[in-house]
Amino acid sequence: MRRQSEPRILYLSRADVEQVALGMPAIIGLLEAAFREKGEGRVEIPPKPGLHPKGDAFIHAMPASIPRLKTAGMKWVSGFPENRKLGLPYISGLIVLNDVETGLPTAVMDASWITAHRTAAASALSAKYLARRDSETLGILACGAQGRTHVQALTKMFPIRRIYAYDIEPDVQREFIEDSAWRKRIEIIGVDQPKNAVADSDIVVTSGPILKRPEPVIEKGWLKPGAFASAVDYDSYWTPDALAEIDKLATDDLPQFRYVRVTGYFQRMADPYADLGELVVGRKKGRENDQERTMAMNLGLALDDMAVAPEICRRAKRRGIGTWLPL
Repeated sequence: MRRQSEPRILYLSRADVEQVALGMPAIIGLLEAAFREKGEGRVEIPPKPGLHPKGDAFIHAMPASIPRLKTAGMKWVSGFPENRKLGLPYISGLIVLNDVETGLPTAVMDASWITAHRTAAASALSAKYLARRDSETLGILACGAQGRTHVQALTKMFPIRRIYAYDIEPDVQREFIEDSAWRKRIEIIGVDQPKNAVADSDIVVTSGPILKRPEPVIEKGWLKPGAFASAVDYDSYWTPDALAEIDKLATDDLPQFRYVRVTGYFQRMADPYADLGELVVGRKKGRENDQERTMAMNLGLALDDMAVAPEICRRAKRRGIGTWLPL
């Protein structure tokens, strides 16, 4: 019998993943294909188990499979809010891809770049169905990695002309405002109060640390009629009265929303009316008029990672990027 070649895995560092330079429009398209599969009931996404070593820190195992796209694997990701005091990233992790025919691991790659970009792409995809198409103003509350990638994603989908930027760290806000990637074509206004980033915005993104016992600051009446919000940090920024004003609240996966509630989050929130897969396939309606206040509170699914990571891996192989290692 002919001996098969020794199994190998492709290792992609963060620099390797960045070198592939998968564009935001491609990432949004990959997520839309994945959520269409989800809407048709053709994916497997177990609730993500997690460890909670201290305070609001977490380490999650996130497996998923998209059979029609022949992708399967897991992300092992951590979020430690206090890392910023040490000059370390809040989010870090690895993604492992498996061959769907043999189960063998085929790749290991840094997860931080993918996490930041696929999260913003999920917000933009939600906004496609829930935001007004003529949205021109964007409020960013928390100007770190997620704030930046959300600008990249949302400016691809909407005619954004002005951004209101708020961050509790003045240096982070200043660097965001001075970023030449967008300041030449968009007016960016730094504000010193959260309300000033919300009240005049058509789209609002809150992307601070996820807190089990938040001290929210966004009050009832701040989000104007017709606006859309993406609460990347769950309900950390939003008071219960502000959330009660939302006419349509969607998430990316309702079973996982309920699972996360059992662990202590969303204690004063009703169930979302739809998940993103239902919106993509048209099973649930998105925005129906220009006065609705809408919100996406996406949890961040392994489905997103399994949509994006395999494409990065394919492109890396074609371009000879990465390091091959014996299994």
